[in-house]
Amino acid sequence: GKEWQKTRSRVRSAVKDIAKELIALYAKRTQIKGHAFSPDIDMQNDFERRFEFDETEDQLRCIQEIKDDMEKPYPMDRLLCGDVGFGKTEVALRAALKCILSGKQCAILAPTTVLAHQHYETAIRRFDSIPLNIELLSRFRTKKQQTEILKKLENGTVDMIIGTHRLLQKDVRFAALGLAIIDEEQRFGVKHKERFKEVFHGIDMLTLSATPIPRTLNMALSGIRDMSVIEEPPQDRYPVQSFVLEYNEALVAQAIQRELKRGGQVYYLHNRVETILHCAAKLQKLVPDARIGFAHGKMSEQEISETWRRLVEHELDILVCTTIIETGVDVPNCNTLILEQADRFGLSQLYQLRGRVGRSNRRAYAYFTYAPNRELTEIAEKRLAAMREFTQFGSGFRIAMRDLELRGAGSILGGQQHGQMEQVGYEMYLKMLNEAIAEEKGEPITAPPQCTIDIRMEAHIPESYIRSMTSRLEIYRRVALIQTEHDKMDMVDELIDRFGEPPKSLLSLIDASLLRNTAARLGIHEISQKRGALFFYISAPTATQLAVLMRTYYDRIAFNDREVPYFIAVRIAKGETAVSLMKEVLRILEANRG
Repeated sequence: GKEWQKTRSRVRSAVKDIAKELIALYAKRTQIKGHAFSPDIDMQNDFERRFEFDETEDQLRCIQEIKDDMEKPYPMDRLLCGDVGFGKTEVALRAALKCILSGKQCAILAPTTVLAHQHYETAIRRFDSIPLNIELLSRFRTKKQQTEILKKLENGTVDMIIGTHRLLQKDVRFAALGLAIIDEEQRFGVKHKERFKEVFHGIDMLTLSATPIPRTLNMALSGIRDMSVIEEPPQDRYPVQSFVLEYNEALVAQAIQRELKRGGQVYYLHNRVETILHCAAKLQKLVPDARIGFAHGKMSEQEISETWRRLVEHELDILVCTTIIETGVDVPNCNTLILEQADRFGLSQLYQLRGRVGRSNRRAYAYFTYAPNRELTEIAEKRLAAMREFTQFGSGFRIAMRDLELRGAGSILGGQQHGQMEQVGYEMYLKMLNEAIAEEKGEPITAPPQCTIDIRMEAHIPESYIRSMTSRLEIYRRVALIQTEHDKMDMVDELIDRFGEPPKSLLSLIDASLLRNTAARLGIHEISQKRGALFFYISAPTATQLAVLMRTYYDRIAFNDREVPYFIAVRIAKGETAVSLMKEVLRILEANRG
């Protein structure tokens, strides 16, 4: 109505101001003088050839995008988004070597000591044939060791430093820092991120994340940061089978026994240090023959290292642990994850934890459990529904998008855009922002093709089928995105799985959505039902399309080529429905396009 038009007009005006600021910010970034790294040399090529796996096409594309950025004379600011286990670390190490071979130092930041230590061991193994000085700086280093490392870092004898947020402290000084790589950026707090800007001003930055936080993703989608996405999984990987259910001891015992019978190992996540030993004892009663260990963040480096060794060497069957395993832990033989009180975790956390299993060519299982008879909050239900929904490879990016919808985008340039975003919704806001940026740059604004369908059919989701209004709106949104027959079948399968057999009105809605999107791709602006005929308003049908339609409906068809858009009218025959006729006409038009 009028109020909505006023709101859109008000937001569009505000968005224009923000677009000017965004363009100024982007221009400023390209004007900051950075270091243009040298093109690849033989040592770089030899290092890349020694990679033990075959790179995916996505990996190679992302590597090239990052190298191109590094060779530019202004600082890189790129987000590398890819699922857990998709090879982000290898991409980062190639960028690190390019930096070092150009005479600069590289810093890799990780949010936890465990992940920093794993990156250190990976770097030592990958660079074993190249004379580099690689050091690790974390709380597990003694005071004396830290002092020596900092001295070497300042005089330039350390080529690569890997560490936790300890690297952001004021006593850390670099001789010639050229590249900062930030892994699992969503785990760092706001203060750390502000410190990144101070410490790494004017140098190249590469941020790695499977599920970037909404603000980061928003900046990438808005064009403030560059983004590379790895969507292709490594060979011989299977998606993790995910289950969301009430906690049940018999089911837990059964899941553990199934994994142990095939020679695998289990992560059991109990996120309370005070009661972790009690939990391990309870599991021992459930599975008497299992060898059980535990790990949490309050243990010393020696204790944690010994536990990982026992796990990796299969001296343990079950590891009872806290979220210490959330990032970076890689034990390919652990392929069942059982998570207690899953409703208390964030969406990104749940996704990261699931990524700890399924890192080999075996089918993996994740059980997200919650306390029996516990009433879940609406947001917890949405998070768990997302884990059930997004099980395919490449879901990390979609999980981050869902997180963006659930939590909001956060401030990009300040608080001024937040209220505007709430008024029109995130997708509409971003569309208006992109249009305003294109207008500022003098670029043409291209809108995706759309088609309106106005025929007599019952197409809606009955409240009796999906009682929650939020869930209904979510399904409406997803139905509207159906593009192919495959999408349609996936949607129907999921509806049966979650809510039972879909009613006829919902199946009609799904059909209508698929037909509308197919029609839009064919250049059809509108399909309407009038006086016993279907009218197709189309931009430019081909001669072949028209000839086939005339042969098929020779006594039921009419054309009007004197007006724009062109229309084709086909009479609905006796015993035929508008939907079946529409499907058939679209099938003919699609088969004969081009």
